[in-house]
Amino acid sequence: MDVGEWAQRAVDLEPHPAVVIEPGPPLLIQADRDQLDQALINLIKNAVEAVKETGGGAHISWSVAAKPSPYLEMIVEDEGSGILNPENLFVPFFTTKPQGSGLGLMISRQIAEAHNGALTLENRSGRPGCIARLRLPLQRSTA
Repeated sequence: MDVGEWAQRAVDLEPHPAVVIEPGPPLLIQADRDQLDQALINLIKNAVEAVKETGGGAHISWSVAAKPSPYLEMIVEDEGSGILNPENLFVPFFTTKPQGSGLGLMISRQIAEAHNGALTLENRSGRPGCIARLRLPLQRSTA
């Protein structure tokens, strides 16, 4: 699947004027489109909810890293108030939102791991907000 189209599709499904896509390199990956849509939508939804409180923005970007082995890094950053309790981020049913289920991040992490990838969330350094990094391995070309 095309990474740029994936990012746009996820933003279109969780539209908010504060969300900006900052395109990375053109890239095709082998992955389960439906599952990765769900993971990215969950991350965007969290970012949108965070910036509603602060009036800030959210950015989606991606890059390719080579070490330790080639991987795609999809980044969702927000200008919200940040993570208050990082220890409970991936605990099922833990939520700080009145209408939250506490399942979105846990499901997103499971999807990343099912693709031999990883999901991390942390507060941004030097400014308010959170950064989510969804890392997915890239297959090496044998040609």
